[in-house]
Amino acid sequence: MKPPKLKRKKKIIKTHNNTVVDYYSWVHQKDILKVLSDPSKLNKEVKKYLEEENNYANLYLRDTKALQKKLFKEIKSKIKLADKSVPFKDKKYSYWTKTTEKGNYSIHLRKKHNQNKQEVFWDGDKEKSKHNSPYFGIGDLSVSFNDKILGYSLDLKGSEYYSIYLRNLKTKKNYDKVVKNTNGSIVFTYNNKNFFYIKLDKNHRSKEIYLHQINGKKQKDKLIYKESIERFSVRISTTSDEKFYVISSGDHSTNKCYLLPGNLSSLKPKLFKDFKENISLSLDSWNSNFYLHTNDGAENFKVIKSSHKTPLNFAEVIASKKNTIIGMPILLKNWLVWIEKKNANYHIYVKNKKSFLIKEIKLFNDEVKQVSCSNYEKKADSDYIYISYSTPKSTYKTLLYNLKNNKYRIVKNQIIPSGYNEKNYVVERLYAPSHDNIKIPMTIIRHKKTKIDGKSKVLLYGYGSYGSSLGNGFSSNKLALLDRGIIWVNAHIRGGMECGMGWWKNGKMLNKKNTFEDYISCAKFLIKKKYTKKKNIIGMGGSAGGLLMGVVLNKTPELFLGAILAVPFVDSLTTNLDHTLPLTVGEFKEFGNAKRYKKHYDYIKSYAPYNNIKKQNYPNIFITTSLFDNRVLFDEPVKYAAKLRYYKKDKNILLLKTEMKAGHGGKTGRDANIEELALEFSFILKISGIKN
Repeated sequence: MKPPKLKRKKKIIKTHNNTVVDYYSWVHQKDILKVLSDPSKLNKEVKKYLEEENNYANLYLRDTKALQKKLFKEIKSKIKLADKSVPFKDKKYSYWTKTTEKGNYSIHLRKKHNQNKQEVFWDGDKEKSKHNSPYFGIGDLSVSFNDKILGYSLDLKGSEYYSIYLRNLKTKKNYDKVVKNTNGSIVFTYNNKNFFYIKLDKNHRSKEIYLHQINGKKQKDKLIYKESIERFSVRISTTSDEKFYVISSGDHSTNKCYLLPGNLSSLKPKLFKDFKENISLSLDSWNSNFYLHTNDGAENFKVIKSSHKTPLNFAEVIASKKNTIIGMPILLKNWLVWIEKKNANYHIYVKNKKSFLIKEIKLFNDEVKQVSCSNYEKKADSDYIYISYSTPKSTYKTLLYNLKNNKYRIVKNQIIPSGYNEKNYVVERLYAPSHDNIKIPMTIIRHKKTKIDGKSKVLLYGYGSYGSSLGNGFSSNKLALLDRGIIWVNAHIRGGMECGMGWWKNGKMLNKKNTFEDYISCAKFLIKKKYTKKKNIIGMGGSAGGLLMGVVLNKTPELFLGAILAVPFVDSLTTNLDHTLPLTVGEFKEFGNAKRYKKHYDYIKSYAPYNNIKKQNYPNIFITTSLFDNRVLFDEPVKYAAKLRYYKKDKNILLLKTEMKAGHGGKTGRDANIEELALEFSFILKISGIKN
């Protein structure tokens, strides 16, 4: 079967006196956002091409069908299918979730304190069967403060247009009213009479907050807040003391905060703190004080507090540290507990509010680790928290930790049913000097039998955008590759925040190329240190990580055996120029505004994957996308794949697979997720020459 060919139709696009010729721009139809809710509006020629590409991908991978089934069973065998979470003790009930051997979705349960009777209030598999939809995206599951009403939001296509439903937990019957076209979030009011929701506008942006009355007269939902700044999106949350609602409006780099009184005596939001460029704010309230987590005057964040009576008279609670991200703390009567992130590693700190003593909770000696903490109960004077811990080779453990006496017990161990011995694996931390001599951390995990002789295959994973950090947690999925001799490496490149806010700032806007250079430097350093060699590296990244893959494949294709680009942001210049798309305007402070500023245009154009495809050899490439993806529209990878196939000079394989009933995160359900992973792994193993 010959590779599919997409029709070429020349279009000249002029911006800032610069001309770009695009032969595939016609794929982006004018009403493309309508396709997200109505697939019948998809251009028939494009649909035919997507189906041809899917058939071509299936044909190439048909000899891996048995391997895919083997991988599926293997990956699934490492998951404890019938499992349950640790409980959270609310005021009257304890809440937890469980999974079953046959189910694909979680079951949510609760029971009253000091009672044994359990109540199932949400069963994902049963709910999915009611809607008879191949895609079943659960946005939010929220129980009212009086424990009587369940609110849940569903996306039945993958386009992230959520409908909100309410259910009486006593009668198990749903309310008549369904609120459509929301972003999925549900925030019940403290009086249990209303809930807040956020409506999506015509560009799929979160701009308006509404208050919906649950019972009584069927009055029109009341608009509480509407954001007029184009690049800002809104959200609303409750405070820890249940005295206020916090409205936050902003983008990735900045935001402003408003307050509503908890008793809703006024429905007019009061500005607490306005936005300043590049300043982030997170606001909470506890014990007659406001707590503000901010990087204002503290690049890597600090926590300050003020009394309700003098809200802008702040005192420092947790100080900033150099190259260390300070997290928002858990607020308890006697304690503050927070996570610090430094040098691509994680630490837990606690402060005694009475003695003001700060100490690190040091329970784990591993150099590379993942730790997190969460509330154990709703009680204000609690001395307990949950601590979760793992490493790339050590399974997750959840501890119930007593802050008062420093004692703890393990309340949950991650079980690998098919068996697992962490002594068979090696974790290492290397630092690759980048083009400007900045050292880039890499987290490496491999099987102890895999030799460091320059011959191994390496999967080099990267992201590097939005300040998002790659973690160091355990993943049983990776074992399928590690046990077959492939080394897994996470590259903690700039654009994330693994090494502080400066790590992000030096990997975005007009510093974005540092992200790509860091990744390439990591690849070259792995070759230098004999972990692998040229044409033995498989690159992998999704969404903005797909942007990363597209750039490095254009720049240094000779380093790679292959690459997986999942829902990749590869036509980044075209998307940046189109301000009607859902995410573009909210990302001006991440990538720039090419339409307004010529220097941004020139810079993005100089690296954008689609615009920099060359007549050269490329490695084996597997691209995935979804028809209902509103974050990276399917036309980006479609155009990219078509142009790449037209230009590349090699005979290596290029595959494009489109999920016709899914969104940005792929298909829903446990088995479907494992199937997608098995497909990607089968591609990796095939190009690596590993047949079983």
